[in-house]
Amino acid sequence: MKKIQVINGPNLNLLGVREPSVYGNTPFERYLESLQKIYPQCKFAYYQSNIEGELIQKIHETGFSFDGIVLNAGAYTHTSIALHDAIKAVTTPVVEVHISNVYTREPFRHKSLLSAACKGLIAGFGMDSYRLAVEALLTVNNEG
Repeated sequence: MKKIQVINGPNLNLLGVREPSVYGNTPFERYLESLQKIYPQCKFAYYQSNIEGELIQKIHETGFSFDGIVLNAGAYTHTSIALHDAIKAVTTPVVEVHISNVYTREPFRHKSLLSAACKGLIAGFGMDSYRLAVEALLTVNNEG
């Protein structure tokens, strides 16, 4: 069974109520249930924090023992060298995810400090971005 850690950053605890025109109206916990049904061969762990250091700690905790990390770092994507360094420090592949297409939004969202440390980036497919990240991780892990 593949172990996939999903990590959501600041303000993503408000999915379902925060800016539904951008982020949709589905709480993440409900979406996670659908992922578990789509991928019965995976065991998903979910973590959300609004605090940068806690996100780093979770990457450290799971970054050597899980098969993949799906990371939506929210606004920390554009500001956190510390998260970049945490991703580089672990051996588990990390896929950066964004619900919205950040390149169609404010210019400050066009730069990611995390992408260079991640295996890949998926953005703009709504909540389905998480599923696409899982697909990518399963493919990466099957290729060795």
